[in-house]
Amino acid sequence: AENATFRIDHYLGKETVQNLLAVRFGNPLFQPMWNNTFVSNVQITVAEDIGVEGRGDYYAKTGALRDMVQNHLLQVLSIVAMEPPASLRPADIRDEKMKVLRCLEPITAANVKERTVRGRYDAGAVNGQAVVGFLEEAGYQDAESTETFVAIKASINNWRWAGVPFYLRTGKRLSRRYSEIVIEYRRQPFSLFANDPNELTNKLVIHLQPEESISLHTLNKKPGLTNKLRLQPVELHLTDDSQPKNDSYDAYERLLLDAIHGDQTLFMRRDEVETAWHWIDSIIAAWEESGTAIKKYNSGTMGPNASTALVAVDGRAWYE
Repeated sequence: AENATFRIDHYLGKETVQNLLAVRFGNPLFQPMWNNTFVSNVQITVAEDIGVEGRGDYYAKTGALRDMVQNHLLQVLSIVAMEPPASLRPADIRDEKMKVLRCLEPITAANVKERTVRGRYDAGAVNGQAVVGFLEEAGYQDAESTETFVAIKASINNWRWAGVPFYLRTGKRLSRRYSEIVIEYRRQPFSLFANDPNELTNKLVIHLQPEESISLHTLNKKPGLTNKLRLQPVELHLTDDSQPKNDSYDAYERLLLDAIHGDQTLFMRRDEVETAWHWIDSIIAAWEESGTAIKKYNSGTMGPNASTALVAVDGRAWYE
């Protein structure tokens, strides 16, 4: 039965992902600005510095889209974008996440090349260590159609998020291991200050790994004697550091405890999984129909150049 099924996605067990619900719905400061009037774009990155690590057989048949986007990235996206639930009961939270997944605009053969990037790592160096390319590591030449990197410009067709791109990216053998969510706010329509306003925006940055934290990037006066007011970015850390590190729980520990207690809040419901797969399958079909090529990138970089171009065409850049 569905009420006795607990589908684990360990990203939902991370303290900071759950804290996102508290930040959004517990603070009047953020809730009124969590929409397309104030938000310019949202970026979700899950970067890995490892390769396939002995999983070449599995990965050759799967790829980054199925392995990472279908679960981790779409689950995080649904929590970022969901409407306020009627309550914190599992059914109410999962209902709102489900509405977001239903509103994802389909990616088709007509727009897949403008909305997605596929990549595969070649040889390079990660953390100063020389590494081989994917095909050599996996040991399968027929894995040439397998992507180890994917970037997507997703759109959510509802009143809150219409016109706000959600940029998703994940890949292996990247320059470093980290996962984060970046909510970038719109620029002022006019700047009073001497700085170039195009370089300065407010951002809410949620770090998921390796360290979990939340920070708000604001703009303050640059100190010094000058006849002009100049701005500089300042990070306000919103994380409670009073709790000792060894008191924090692993994501799987938290989820297993919730399963024991019968709490399904942080577990995926069947309709969520099916809807996510439907969206992912449509991208795979569009890749095949359009013949979308896989771009190569050197290990130790942040993916193919086409990933930079995906956001640059909108006048934006990945936050790194």
